[in-house]
Amino acid sequence: MNLVAQIAMAAAETEHHGNVALETLIFGVIAAALFAVLGLVTFSYRHVANRHSAKAEAWAQKHGADAHGAGHGH
Repeated sequence: MNLVAQIAMAAAETEHHGNVALETLIFGVIAAALFAVLGLVTFSYRHVANRHSAKAEAWAQKHGADAHGAGHGH
């Protein structure tokens, strides 16, 4: 048997298992869901400092306004 015949026989023996893109679609769905969850976690930390502004103002009055944020360029 020559090489071409062997390749043709090997190709005929292999089975087609459906659309590969549809079989791997679940990986993209999982990745998108993971990024969405991580985005929601990140979004939940917006304005955390503003939630405790009364505590921050009380600390600044007690310790002086110069001590708060010193060296941070604020």
